[in-house]
Amino acid sequence: MKRSEFELLVSEAMDDIPVEFQDRLENVDVVVDDIPPKDNIGASFVSDEDFLICLYEGVPVTERNDYGEVLPDRICLFQDSIELLFSDENEIREEIKSLIIQEITNHFGMQDN
Repeated sequence: MKRSEFELLVSEAMDDIPVEFQDRLENVDVVVDDIPPKDNIGASFVSDEDFLICLYEGVPVTERNDYGEVLPDRICLFQDSIELLFSDENEIREEIKSLIIQEITNHFGMQDN
């Protein structure tokens, strides 16, 4: 799948997020990269066995004190990893939606532990 097609699926998934959450997403970038970085220390990530498919880098809302003038939090989806696991466009679309929801819950400090 071309990068532009994948990014369109990401954009559509973001548009599907309920407005009450969209309105509270401040200072968060959602990006697409090919492969995960080698160093993931201090980051929350979603993996499927051996594949890192999504990564949240930032400070959850629940942990912010004196938070200002910082780089945006970042939700990164790894296109190559996702496409290795899901070949059908509909499966990829659903996985992207699921990953974005999961990483937004990390942003709001609601991750499972």
